[in-house]
Amino acid sequence: MTINGMVVQVEDHWTILEACRFYGIDIPTLCYREGLSPGGICRLCVVEIGKGERTKLVTSCNYPVEDGLVVRTHTKRVIRARKMLVELLLARCPSSKTLQDLAAKMGVQRVRFKVKDEKCILCGLCVRMCEEQMGAKAIGFAGRGKERRVTPPFDIKSDVCRNCGACMYICPVCQLRCQGPEPPGVVCGACLNVEPVCLQDNDDVMCYLDTCGWCYKMKKR
Repeated sequence: MTINGMVVQVEDHWTILEACRFYGIDIPTLCYREGLSPGGICRLCVVEIGKGERTKLVTSCNYPVEDGLVVRTHTKRVIRARKMLVELLLARCPSSKTLQDLAAKMGVQRVRFKVKDEKCILCGLCVRMCEEQMGAKAIGFAGRGKERRVTPPFDIKSDVCRNCGACMYICPVCQLRCQGPEPPGVVCGACLNVEPVCLQDNDDVMCYLDTCGWCYKMKKR
């Protein structure tokens, strides 16, 4: 298969995300965690596959590799989609430090959507953790659309819940919530990085190293 113009060999059972990480290409994830089944819910791991005008965005965490597959991980279309997804997530849970860090890393400086300030982004990590690692199945999804929520069966505390705290440990909203001063807007921006300046002249970024924008800082010197 081909990743960002480079022909590579990968294992048959890998996903695009696993292949990219093996070759040192960083792809942001939120609902993905090693040891748990891929959910593809947050969609932050989207990449662009295909050639020419016949391309599409897919979630790399659950898309299997195949012979001849052409993948581009940091095109303008991909980065635009990821930034919009971060905006949507921040509009739902602006107090999450995990989301604020993602916004800073991607150069998201504002949120154009109505802020709800919920306590859950419905990523499903806690549900999969409880079922797959703890073997309890004490919580799950209920409802549809805007009524969708994570809850124990019948909204009553489950008898099989072990009070282990694994659901809170893995939650990107509960974990590492920012305790700093209140920002003037939804986006904190305290850790803001320079977004890829190479996208101004190219359809793909020119490198995949952290921290992005370092080449710009060095050029300014």
